[in-house]
This record gives sequence, C-alpha cells and structure tokens, in this order.
Amino acid sequence: MKDFSLDALRERHGARWRWLAVATVMLGTMATVLSATIVNVALPDIMAYFAIGQGQAHWLVTGFIAAMTTTMLTTGWLLDHFGLRRTLASAMVLFSVMSVAGGFATSPEWLILSRIGMGAMAGLMQPMAMYLVFRAFPREQRGQAMGIYGMGVILAPALGPVIGGFIVDQLSWRYVMFAPVPVTLPGVIMVYRYLPWPVSRPAPYRFDFAGFLWLALFIATSLDALNTLQHAEGEGLRIALSGTLALLALILFARRERRAANPLLHLGLMRRPEFRSACLGAVALGLALFGSTYLIPLFVQSALQFSATEAGLLMLPAGIALGITFPIAGWLADRKPARRMIRIGILVFALSTALFAFSDQALGFFWLATWAVIGRVGLGLIMPSLSTGALNPLEPHELGYGSSIINFTRQLGGAFGVNVVALTLEYGEHSHGLPTIDAFHSAWWLVTAFVLLALWPVRRIPG
Repeated sequence: MKDFSLDALRERHGARWRWLAVATVMLGTMATVLSATIVNVALPDIMAYFAIGQGQAHWLVTGFIAAMTTTMLTTGWLLDHFGLRRTLASAMVLFSVMSVAGGFATSPEWLILSRIGMGAMAGLMQPMAMYLVFRAFPREQRGQAMGIYGMGVILAPALGPVIGGFIVDQLSWRYVMFAPVPVTLPGVIMVYRYLPWPVSRPAPYRFDFAGFLWLALFIATSLDALNTLQHAEGEGLRIALSGTLALLALILFARRERRAANPLLHLGLMRRPEFRSACLGAVALGLALFGSTYLIPLFVQSALQFSATEAGLLMLPAGIALGITFPIAGWLADRKPARRMIRIGILVFALSTALFAFSDQALGFFWLATWAVIGRVGLGLIMPSLSTGALNPLEPHELGYGSSIINFTRQLGGAFGVNVVALTLEYGEHSHGLPTIDAFHSAWWLVTAFVLLALWPVRRIPG
C-alpha cells in the first residue's frame, strides 16, 4: 500500500506538497461556491418553468445555505473519526450525485430537495480548507496561504454567473445544476493523491446527535417563520408556532451544548472575546455577503431588464477584482492588524451596496459593474483578516472546531440574510408580479445596514 503519511508526501512532492493539498481542498470549496452562485442567474427561468413565485424560488438558495449551515459543525467530529481524506472524498462524491439529481428534477420540490442535499455536503467540505491551511502552514504564512487559496476559490463566483448566464440563454437551467460535477470529480482523485492520513486520532467519542437535532430544528423553524411571513395572511398561527419552536430549539441547543461531554458547538471557544467577536462579525458579514449575492442578479434582471448572460457578465470584473485583492489582503493579514483591515473592508463593501441603492434604469452596465467591483474589493480585504484574527489564537487541536464555527456563523448569517432580503422584496412595491426598483432599493439599504453592523463586534478583534 502506498504511504500517505506527512513525511512520505513531503518526500514524494517536496515543498510544493502544501500547495497541492491546498489546491485539492480548493476544488471542493470551488464546487460549493460555484453551485451557490451559478443558480442565482437561473432563478427567473426556473420560476417561469415551474410557474412558481419568488417566495418559493428563493428556497433554492436558502435551502442550500440552511443545510450547509446545519452540517458545518459536524466537521470536527468527522475529521476526528474518519480523517480528512475519507470525509472530503465522500462529501465530493455525494455532492456530485445531488447535483445530477437536481438537473433531472421534474418538480420544484424535487429541485429544492436536491439543493438541500448539495448544501448538506457543501457544509462538510467548506471548513476543511481552513482547517488544512492552519494545520499545514506556519503562523507567519497562514494569511498568504488563505489569500492564495481564496484567489483560486473566487474563480467560481467570478465565472459562475457568466457560465450560468450563457448556459441559461443557450441551453437550459438544467445544465446549471450539472456544472459543479466537472470540478468535484477531479477533486476526488486529488484527495487520494495529495491529502495525508491522519497524524493521530483521539479516542472515539459519541456524536452529539441531540445537539445536531436541536440545531437543525432551530434553523428549519426560524427560516420557515421568515418564509411564511412573505404570505402572512391567514398564516398567523403557523408563524407563531414556528417562531416559538425556533426559540425553544435554540434554548435547548444552548443548554445541550453546555452539558454535553463532546458538544457540537464548543462554547469554550465562544467564551474567548476575540473569537466571539470574530464570529459575531462573521454573522453580519454573512448577512450582507449572501444578501447582496442573491440581490445583484435578481435586481439587474427583474428591475433593469438585463438578460441572464448580461447579469453574469456584470459579475465577471468583480470576480477578477476579488482575485487580485485576495492574495494582497492575505499578505497584509500576516503583517497588519486584523481589526484595521476588517474595518476598511466593511466600509468599502458598504459603499458598494449604498451605490446600488441609488442605482436606477438610467445607469449603464459599466457603472453597475463598477459598484460590484467595489464590493468585492471590500470583501477581499475582510475575509483573510477575519480568518486569521479568529483562528491564530487557537491551539492546533482546536482548529477543526474553530474553523467549523467561524464558517458556521457566516453561513448562519447568510441563511437569514437571504430570507430577510426576500421578505423585504415580497413586501415591497410590485408591478406585473415582480418587485419594482423601489423594492430593490429598500433591500439594498437593508444590506448596507447589515454590513455596517459588523463594525461593532470587530472592535474586540486584536489590532
């Protein structure tokens, strides 16, 4: 049997082994990001094909993010019991199966369920990249590694809307569902070629099923309450029941995590001020990031009458700008105070969303693309510093759980962000069954407020 210990991989591949391993986990993250972004430009066509409204269609995005959020906290247990190789390869294979199943959907419910399955697998894959970077690289190189890793990952959201728009206009929305598969399948091969066996494993311990179930119930019922608010007439009892169940599930989840011997959410990490502040900042960032990513394609297609291809092309310069910003921001994250970098990024991102809030039909493609570029520059400045600010103070054995938690909090913010944005559009002014530009302006101001809220918690991050 071929040796895949750390020493054997270093001897076989030399100093480049670390980067080959990063490229491997990068493919998994790229597939999840591609799948999360490429479907946005297909939403109008999916809505028309199945004759469904925006209130149901947004579950294609929300269901993905909610499932992703729910499974993220399982990464630490899976890594302890099965190792990085087996966990990541299994998640990639199942993610591919769910993608293909979605492409053959014959009903909106089938499509939504496939998206939920994809999100569940994406939740397993995404924290593993951060875990590997912080285990494989020394402290002084982690920001650079996260920057270069991020530069590769942003190819997915940069090219995703462009590819998705072309596919929708030239073929069908179904092929959008198949798009992540050519990324995940080569990733499976690379997992078994470049990722190491576990250095050591802790003694087996029980998975926190009770905590997982309470968390899943909280996320499902709270998002159901927000979704039902979009058509609240006659649904008062359901909204009240879902809201009550969500609150009860959250209380029971917190109680369980305090008492469990091996909790899903390690509250000990949350007691550290700098880590807790980074997590709160990640929630606000997720609200703004996913809310804006959901809004841009819908805004330019529904309110400004862009085609799917034009909506995708609008995001291409923004993706390129993010690709340029990420490695620079990663290099700066190793040398500059994290808090200062995050604050600058938040203000730049907020400028972008405020400019979108002032945009109307008279504004051309160039200016809208510029607003998107500004937002992605802000995002590029935030993310490497937020990761290093949160994880650098942790011990090596805490990194698996720490990376899961920081990704979980960002995704949790994203799940609620998309729902709140969708709710704002639903209650805004409509014309011919679609939100008007004034409704979109209200949503953009809401996203601006979300991202500015992050300034408050990040003041506690060192620097």
